[in-house]
Amino acid sequence: MRKSYLVFGQPPIEQPEVDEVLACLRSAWLGTGPKAAEFEKRIAAYKGVPYAVGLNSCTAGLHLACVVLGLQPGDEVVTTPMTFCATVNAIVHAGATPVLADVDPVTMNIDPAQVRRKITPRTKALLPVHFAGRPCDMDALMAIAREHRLKVIEDCAHAIETEYRGQKAGTIGDLGVLSFYSTKNIVTGEGGMVLTRDEQLARRTKRMGLHGMSADAWKRFTDDGYKHYDVEEIGFKYNLMDLQAAIGMHQITRVEPYWQRRLVLWQRYMKELGDLPIGLPAPWASHERHALHLFTILVDKQRCGVSRDEMLMKLHQQNIGTGVHYRSLPNMSVYRRRFGWKPEDYPAAQAIGDRTLSLPLTPRLTDDDAGDVIAAVRQALGA
Repeated sequence: MRKSYLVFGQPPIEQPEVDEVLACLRSAWLGTGPKAAEFEKRIAAYKGVPYAVGLNSCTAGLHLACVVLGLQPGDEVVTTPMTFCATVNAIVHAGATPVLADVDPVTMNIDPAQVRRKITPRTKALLPVHFAGRPCDMDALMAIAREHRLKVIEDCAHAIETEYRGQKAGTIGDLGVLSFYSTKNIVTGEGGMVLTRDEQLARRTKRMGLHGMSADAWKRFTDDGYKHYDVEEIGFKYNLMDLQAAIGMHQITRVEPYWQRRLVLWQRYMKELGDLPIGLPAPWASHERHALHLFTILVDKQRCGVSRDEMLMKLHQQNIGTGVHYRSLPNMSVYRRRFGWKPEDYPAAQAIGDRTLSLPLTPRLTDDDAGDVIAAVRQALGA
């Protein structure tokens, strides 16, 4: 057993981030300012879109996406049961109603055939989640959206590097939303960003993310002097700080080498765990690029001799941290009470949610760390 605990999802923080944060602290400008603007510029360039709006979380971005697209009480948004609660909560906070469509049991992404079954006259938007970094079937989903005149919000919390048929995830629908939470592929501690090709949507997202004000503090000072701001809408306090952007603006410069390192780890896991009675991630298609955010195994007690939760504890006892991504949302009590969702109505998501376990997969993992994970998994299964 390894001596130190291997924390799941530990981010790689390098010297340029440390130096930039110190420079930010010394400048005495911590709030939204030039570093946030530079981070937005770098993300937009990487994603190939003209507009990227930095916010304090992906959840804030999903909420604002629903707001700026004009969703109203009574409107329905079809999304997946295999996601973090933030996806559904954002829909609810915008006043709309979430409707779940079950997932494909192989890709774990929302199933377009199930989406079609959930369309009603009240449906106004689709909110697909590129689960674990694997792209959804965007051709099928966009066809449904065009047919029914629906808006599309891509939840790209796992998917900064993800591509689908040459298109970057988050740039295919009306809006895409990224996460920079501390376990994500690019981190700012907390933070998110909304991507769009629509200038008006970008402007309104920026405005609604800072109280509905016409200009933030940094932009109120110009060469012509100080300009007073107007409050044009009742907005929210969702802005990204320079202190956060100071980390992210350097992280994005290393996004490709980080992906390459995760690919090496992914391939080693696939090779050295391949003889075990666990479910391994399915391969992705040649026209797709997987962001390799989560390496999820499926632990079935009948096949493995241990349940997922027992496996989790066995790994914990061997100083290996893991994650559960995710229990199916209809298992959560608040949604059962509010929407009457039943786990058995989403059998694919339920089967995955009961068995899924995420192994450590970050660029900080050394070869020895990966070896410890593999050895612990094998030992937990008695292999």
